[in-house]
Amino acid sequence: MSVNIFSEEATEERAESARLSSFVGALALGDLVKSTLGPKGMNKILQSASNGDINVTNDGATILKSIQLDNAAAKILVNISKVQDDEVGDGTTSVCVLAAEMLREAEKLVNAKIHPQTIVEGYRIGSSAALAALQNAAVDNGANPAKFREDLFNIARTTLSSKVLSQDKDYFANLAVDAVLRLQGSTDLERIQIIKKVGGKLTDSYLDEGFILDKQIATNSPKRLEGAKILIANTSMDTDKIKIFGARVKVDGTGKLAELERAEKEKMKAKVDAIAAHGVTCFVNRQLVYNYPESLLSDKGIMVIEHADFEGVERLSLVTGGEIASTFDRPDLVKLGRCDIIEEVMIGEDKLIKFSGVAAGQACTVVLRGSTTQMVDEAERSLHDALSVISQTVKETRIVLGGGCSEMLMSNAVEEAARTVSGKKAIAVESFARALRQIPTILADNAGYDSSDLTSQLRAAHFNGKKDAGLDMNNGVIASMRDLGITESYKLKRQVVLSASEAAEMILRVDTILRATPRKREAH
Repeated sequence: MSVNIFSEEATEERAESARLSSFVGALALGDLVKSTLGPKGMNKILQSASNGDINVTNDGATILKSIQLDNAAAKILVNISKVQDDEVGDGTTSVCVLAAEMLREAEKLVNAKIHPQTIVEGYRIGSSAALAALQNAAVDNGANPAKFREDLFNIARTTLSSKVLSQDKDYFANLAVDAVLRLQGSTDLERIQIIKKVGGKLTDSYLDEGFILDKQIATNSPKRLEGAKILIANTSMDTDKIKIFGARVKVDGTGKLAELERAEKEKMKAKVDAIAAHGVTCFVNRQLVYNYPESLLSDKGIMVIEHADFEGVERLSLVTGGEIASTFDRPDLVKLGRCDIIEEVMIGEDKLIKFSGVAAGQACTVVLRGSTTQMVDEAERSLHDALSVISQTVKETRIVLGGGCSEMLMSNAVEEAARTVSGKKAIAVESFARALRQIPTILADNAGYDSSDLTSQLRAAHFNGKKDAGLDMNNGVIASMRDLGITESYKLKRQVVLSASEAAEMILRVDTILRATPRKREAH
């Protein structure tokens, strides 16, 4: 007799049903992003249901974040993709595809009546063997600046080759490396500002030393300042109203009204005098600055920049070394920002404000141009991936080879390890090796080449001692990745294998899925 202990509408899936549901969801997601992998990967169009906005992208994390999912296992893959994006910045598609391929192999083993825990043990052995092989293959040129810059350039080219910027990857790779090297070892990408302006072509993009604010200088202010002292503020500079909601003031004559207005003006004048007492030559406010205080500040020769947004003032305080002030009674406690020149510049048809020679000399701005909004947005995502990977490589300087070379190297090492394992675990270790081999297979498939032929050639090349052999996607042949300069960050590859194997293990251990009762909306 079956007794239902759950409330109505709560559901439970057990054993085979739960496992099947997990596998199906994860494999469907892996198959969805699989076609975006590699230099010949295709784009996806993401359309918003609410406002009809469209995104054209082949960035794994962007695609997965945008999908509304109901499957629990699929959500785990989305999460590992997000972690990969936050941790390293690239490899978001690879990690999802590799986890899905591991689960595809695991499904065959489960159907062959091998216990999931046995498979997990085998995957653990496979994972440690793969990571050991990857570590042995890693090269560190961190001590040689010229060689290291070349490594960074190659990593940026490899990252960008699978993005929309692939046609101009050399140009953008140089731009990204220059921007990151200015940070002098910091991974704080906040100091690299990206400004998107539609118009022109992708190669009209450039790196500008300094900080550019997408705002305009107030009407009567000087349009150029040298040796600027900047006060960054977040204060209301509109006419001081009585800011109590619903407050009313009754007066018995127009004279009294004029007195009130005069008092407001005096109050604002005192505030402006307090600002001027700081000895500043430029006043940047997050909020609006009304005409009266603006004219008072201009009379004192102070440049006024209003409505600089929260992000604008935060970033400006970071790069100029100033602090954001809200009150102005103690000038001795306020830290002013400094820069050599503030001037108006034209980008396309828009006027922007450029801060040159800022206190944080590492700061710079990348101006991205492109023919459409979607193009510029995708270019920003691509460049962000490259900047993230390079900044991480500056800290962890080891590199490995790309183009399916590292995966094949790890796969062969895992197969070697499988020979030393006894029992059913050995079958799971071999499955782990097969899953790793799927990455070069998918790369070849996406380019329209014969994947079986290329993968078997690549495998044979590695067994014959050509440890730098990988797939040359432009010519559809096996070639030396070292000669072609196809290199990737060691940290990226390591994170992909770690995240994918951990996610696959977590999903494999599932034997029950419990769904709570949907929350009822109460009618009022």
